[in-house]
Amino acid sequence: MLDTVAQSPDIDALMNDIGRKARAASRPLAFASTESKNRALAAMADAILARKDHILAENAKDLKDVEGTDILASFVDRLTLTEKRVAETAEGIRAIAALPDPVGEVIAAWDRPNGLKIERVRTPLGVIGVIFESRPNVTADAGALCLKAGNAVILRCGSDSRRSSQAILECLVEGLKAAGLPEHAIQLVPVTDRAAVGAMLRGLEGTIDVIVPRGGKSLVARVQSEARVPVFAHLEGLCHVYIDASADLDMAKAIVVNAKMRRTGICGSAETLLVDAKAAQTHLKPLLDGLTEAGCEIRASTEVLRLVPGLKTATEEDWSTEYLDAIISVTIVDGISGAIDHISRYSSNHTEAVIAEDSAVVERFFTEIDSAIMLHNASTQFADGGEFGMGAEIGIATGKMHARGPVGVEQLTSFKYRVHGTGQIRP
Repeated sequence: MLDTVAQSPDIDALMNDIGRKARAASRPLAFASTESKNRALAAMADAILARKDHILAENAKDLKDVEGTDILASFVDRLTLTEKRVAETAEGIRAIAALPDPVGEVIAAWDRPNGLKIERVRTPLGVIGVIFESRPNVTADAGALCLKAGNAVILRCGSDSRRSSQAILECLVEGLKAAGLPEHAIQLVPVTDRAAVGAMLRGLEGTIDVIVPRGGKSLVARVQSEARVPVFAHLEGLCHVYIDASADLDMAKAIVVNAKMRRTGICGSAETLLVDAKAAQTHLKPLLDGLTEAGCEIRASTEVLRLVPGLKTATEEDWSTEYLDAIISVTIVDGISGAIDHISRYSSNHTEAVIAEDSAVVERFFTEIDSAIMLHNASTQFADGGEFGMGAEIGIATGKMHARGPVGVEQLTSFKYRVHGTGQIRP
């Protein structure tokens, strides 16, 4: 299917047709029952498990295509599916089904002196466009989240994950059909031409309500620059971990190694380690030893090198680099004030962690740093919708309008006002 449609000479016509089908599907989805949506999600999860071997076989083809290329190991990791990851994908869909249905939820209600009763009620956004690279699991996460929130979704995967994504999509469509929901509620763009992305960014003749990019810095920058519809996104994840003098050393070491090395290619991976000058003599070398033993390259400031010589020297560029690799930049700061100053200068406002036992330090960290996700005594790798109890996420947003942090089912809704009267007229 993919290769056949890829020869279409008119990308705009193809994409606009996809947009019209998505818009048509979004109407019945907006008032679909919770039971029917959950039945579809359960059938999707069952289909993914039943077709596990086919999904893994298609993923193996995708992986073979990138062999011998200069693609980063972190992107290969994102592309790779295993039996465990396929099972986790199905479990994530079931977790989304178990969430409360946000559509129709009364967020607030109040009475006016004139007797009007006003309610603010959650409603679907409509049609979501998701543009992603290397992550076939996004097909399932985005499809399931959008469905639960009553939205249709148009998915555009990277060429490197097209077979895997198509195999997963077939399972999602099977679930839609099993529940009697419109099969065009979840569509995968069947072409790899970059013009398809441009068409989505222009809004497909007004049929797309919001765009969510998930990929590298160049993709997100293009989306944010060219999109003619609202965007939920983060440009990069420059995540910091600050080790205060009050931090428990064993806890700090375990958290730092996990924050950097559990999965280096995700946006919640720590890229910079900040160590309180008052803890440098006691904490710095054990922390660096732990990272080194785990296989991490350390790029150190001159202050760090005075205490631990022989490391690679950090440059100014390192403090603003999202490595997505087993590399971390390290410097010493003047307590919580120095940590706040450094993070405020270099952070992408994604995720920051403070390791401290001093509650005053934690309070200043949480109050004075304005990143989307703030953690105390926990790894930055928890910056994930699934870990937040959202079932999954469609992405992490670092903007300040509408959605911020993990974008789950609630963030994929808007609201409207319902006003009940008894004959009131305005004087």
